[in-house]
Amino acid sequence: MTTTEQSTLAAMMAAPTKATLEYDSDTDASSTDGDGPSLSATAAARLQSLYDVVSERSEHLVGFPSCKDWDYSALFPFLSFPMNNVGDPYIESISKVSTRDVERDVLAYFSALLRAPTDSVWGYVTNGGTEGNLYGMYLARELYPTGVVYYSQSTHYSVVKNLHILRQRACEVRSQPTGEMDYAHLAELVRSHATDPAIVFCNIGTTMTEAKDDMATVQAVLDTVGVTHRYLHADAALCGVISPFVTPRPAFDFADGAHSISISGHKFLGSPIPCGVVLAKKHLVEKIKRDVAYIGAPDTTITGSRNAFTPLLLWYRLESLGHDGLEKRVRLALDNAAYAETKLRALGVAAWRNANSITVVFPEVAHELQIKWQLATAKGISHLICMPNVTRTQIDAILADFACYLQ
Repeated sequence: MTTTEQSTLAAMMAAPTKATLEYDSDTDASSTDGDGPSLSATAAARLQSLYDVVSERSEHLVGFPSCKDWDYSALFPFLSFPMNNVGDPYIESISKVSTRDVERDVLAYFSALLRAPTDSVWGYVTNGGTEGNLYGMYLARELYPTGVVYYSQSTHYSVVKNLHILRQRACEVRSQPTGEMDYAHLAELVRSHATDPAIVFCNIGTTMTEAKDDMATVQAVLDTVGVTHRYLHADAALCGVISPFVTPRPAFDFADGAHSISISGHKFLGSPIPCGVVLAKKHLVEKIKRDVAYIGAPDTTITGSRNAFTPLLLWYRLESLGHDGLEKRVRLALDNAAYAETKLRALGVAAWRNANSITVVFPEVAHELQIKWQLATAKGISHLICMPNVTRTQIDAILADFACYLQ
């Protein structure tokens, strides 16, 4: 990557307003002369147009849990290398162009954050929450091939897809109006399969209402029914980074009985590339380990070849923010969510939040508002998510638009 290309990428990443992309271009075709390939004028114009559109739309992204308050320009030189964290991150491979050591630091941080006993968990950096949830269910299936998976109506749509891929038996549990699992219905379903192992998929922040299933209550239900063979997975895509900093701390991590936990990295932490972390009890991972001779290491992952840049992004973000910085982000987001809820209610909108939630829920809004502010909408409700980069200025602009439609 040339100095010019690095400077252009840095400007693209850091600039809050439109930037003009600079490329060497030929009139009609690409060229490989000079420092590197150049774009045709047509291709360069298309890229500039795409950048302008994405730049404008990112300013109105408040209905989906994505952050953009970061600057990763210091890492751009690493895009010059064909890095690959193939196989197990804890075992060095013959393939050395990797970021395994950085990945292990990221995993160690999350292991501590999620109260995992020392040296008892294993993990890796995934391409997102769906892969992390697939991994958790994969381990559960290998441990309990005849187990029944229990998941709530509020569970992310990808989970049903994962269960179909894995050919697992499953029961859907009703949700409470808040989005939290209906534990009485869970008990009813578990009783009907009392002789089978129970695999419970717990939501730690549902998609639409950020509801959290209480792992302690789930354990109590299984105890009451008398099911001892159990596996608990926590889908903490959004709230895995938030929950450790709130009081009372939700019951969802390894200290609460989780066997595996999935977290998204591109959500509350923020990343230009979807990514995540999955952690699981080490003895369960041993069941799926496969030695791969030509890489000189075992593979214990879903994808084998894995993105080596995303662990670097997560490591850089954690190092830049620090533990105190993460807690500060949580407080900021919660304060802004409370502000948005209060202001919406003052307008006459029936807005509400779950406890310690940064997601503000309200009745389905006009299609024009959904499109402009990219407000996720389903089953009669819409929401905005007060990620740390969502400012009160943006919230006030949304409120002004709401007021116009309420007149």
